Amino acid sequence: MITYLKSLISNSPANLISYAEYIEAVLYHPEYGYYMKAKQKIGRQGDFITTSNISDIYGRITAKWFASVCKEHNLEPNFCEIGAGNGRFAYAFLKEWESSIGTPIQYMIVESSPYHLKLQNEVIPSHHNVIQVNNLCELGSFNGMVFSNELFDALPVHVIEKENGKLYEVMVGIKNETLHEEKVLLSNPSIISFLEESMLDLKEKQRIEVPLSMEKMIQDISKVLKKGIVLTADYGYTNEEWKHPSRTKGSLRGYYQHQMIDDVLEHPGEMDITTHIHFDWLIKKGKEVELEFHSKLRQDEFLLKAEILKELKDHYDPNPFSEVSKRNRAIRSLIMPSGISSFFHLIIQQKGMQDTNLFAEEK
Repeated sequence: MITYLKSLISNSPANLISYAEYIEAVLYHPEYGYYMKAKQKIGRQGDFITTSNISDIYGRITAKWFASVCKEHNLEPNFCEIGAGNGRFAYAFLKEWESSIGTPIQYMIVESSPYHLKLQNEVIPSHHNVIQVNNLCELGSFNGMVFSNELFDALPVHVIEKENGKLYEVMVGIKNETLHEEKVLLSNPSIISFLEESMLDLKEKQRIEVPLSMEKMIQDISKVLKKGIVLTADYGYTNEEWKHPSRTKGSLRGYYQHQMIDDVLEHPGEMDITTHIHFDWLIKKGKEVELEFHSKLRQDEFLLKAEILKELKDHYDPNPFSEVSKRNRAIRSLIMPSGISSFFHLIIQQKGMQDTNLFAEEK
């Protein structure tokens, strides 16, 4: 990886690359990229954990909620998951659909990692006939739902910082096989436009990540979705929250063997890199391509609205070691105010739908 980065940097203007170029290389390079390697990334033996790996309840509840949305709004049961990882969410979703809904469904996975495609094929039974593609553009347009879980936080970002009243872009260079940062005066017009549109005025010494690649992803989603719902699960901040003094250092960080690493130039190609996303930018750019904002919910709020408590009522078992009891504990962990769900929000956007009632309590 270092040899490749050295070549990439030496062939770039001023021997510097942006953080966006660096992240693109270390996460998504076909051979050296972290997500592309045949290496376990999720779970105890990996570097991080996701909600769908705590319990299958997340996928099961989403399946039931999607089924109710399809029935209420006469929506075709086409479900597209972007970045399906090890396939556990898809497996839980399809298992629930098969057992409690039973009608035909088309499940599509957009996944660029050959390793993750292999894991998905191992866990998802072949009779489900899941469509797997490398890019959204490979799918034809459809009615239904587009879902992603921790997708946008892994997209490349630029990094800027304010120093002595001026804005700089933080770049990446290399010297003696060691990666380091250098600041250059901000000149990228797209970054300047982002700051102006977001009305973000940085304080002295404040850093922030600029997610220019987010806009293209949103555009691509809107191109394939003719009518339906976009459900985005991720962690992030509103523009107002980005202004809080605790966020002056930005949110760019790495995860390596379940340890948070502040310097993302460490372990290139061997470490997950993530940032908190800009919720207001996601919503704004969605509106520009006909993805109308419906709601922003904490993950526990979404699960409660999707009637997760019915799973507790219907499956009581006094044996603390039974599968049912384990499941009930997992449900409680997902709705506890201090649990993992408190860190995530779900953004719901809709396209071409007149009635916006998506939950039973809204009817």
